[in-house]
Parts: sequence; C-alpha cells; structure tokens
Amino acid sequence: MKINGVKKITNHAHLNLFMVQYKDRADKDKEWIFASRSNPANSPDQGERSVDAVVIVPYHKNEEKLVLIKEFRVVLGDYQYGFPAGLVDKGESVEAAGKRELFEETGLTMTRIIRQSPAVFSSSGMTDESLCLMFAECEGTPSNEYNEASEDIEIIMVSRAMASEIIRDERIKFDVKTWIILNSFAAGGIL
Repeated sequence: MKINGVKKITNHAHLNLFMVQYKDRADKDKEWIFASRSNPANSPDQGERSVDAVVIVPYHKNEEKLVLIKEFRVVLGDYQYGFPAGLVDKGESVEAAGKRELFEETGLTMTRIIRQSPAVFSSSGMTDESLCLMFAECEGTPSNEYNEASEDIEIIMVSRAMASEIIRDERIKFDVKTWIILNSFAAGGIL
C-alpha cells in the first residue's frame, strides 16, 4: 500500500472531507474519502501527531459514581449516552482541555487525573480523528449552566448497579467508548 496524495474536498471550520489517492497491494490505483478535523489532513505517514480531542471518564469520588452525559447528537437526530468530551484547542494541553471540557459540560471540577491513553482512533475507516481517554476524579455539583447554546446535555451520575442496567437497555444509544467502559465498570467496578 502506498499513499500518492491527499486532496481537500470541502472547506469548513471544524471538519472537512479529504480524498486520498493510493495504490493497493495489487498496485491498482484507488481512492478513499475521509473526514478530518486537521487542516491539512494528518498525513498517514507523518509519524507523531497531536491529539484532536479528549474524552473524560469522570468518577465523582464523594458520590462514588461515574458521570455520564446524555447529549443530543445532530447526526443521530437523537440523544446519545457518552462522556464529556471536546476538541483540544491550538496551544492547549490535553490536560487543560480535559479540565475545561469537564467543567463546561458538567459544572464539575477535575481533582485528579488517574491515567490517560495515548492518541487512539475510534473510527479509522471514516476519519483520522485522534483522541485521548482521560480517566479522572472530580467533585462538585453537576450543572449544565456552562453549556454552549449548541449543546443539549443532561448529566447522569451512574452507580455500578445502574451501569449494569443501562448497558442492557436496547433503547439507549451509546458512544462505543462509553458502552465498553460502562460494561467494564458494571462487571468489576474498575475504571
């Protein structure tokens, strides 16, 4: 496989489409369209890259519960259960972005980062977007007072028993990362 070129197809502020021209294993010319938050798109062969977004997996230590959000997602035309998340601003550290996004989406204050992943990819057939999973402790009273007008968020505190119940509810739409983490939390109380 060999990448021959990348061409930008759209011109939007936060997300664009790109066409990759490449040769497959049989040396045939192929094209692939993908979405990217980077401009220009992250080249598949550029090596180390920055993280586009952070997903915070917050554990409220006083309540002994995970903090989920139920957020309206335009693409789904419905609500989805997920964790607080957002883009890392230019020049901002992943840690600062995690603290900022947790507060903006839930009103909670991050008190400790337990651990975080390296850059991971959730849908590499569709996008080159990379994210960092940040497991953290938090405190405070949940509030959506700091949500942007484009955000419709309900904050949900989830015990281990509740996690076990909601992962079996087929009516709920889940972000894939959220379902995997909730399933682990329900099975062993482990984050």
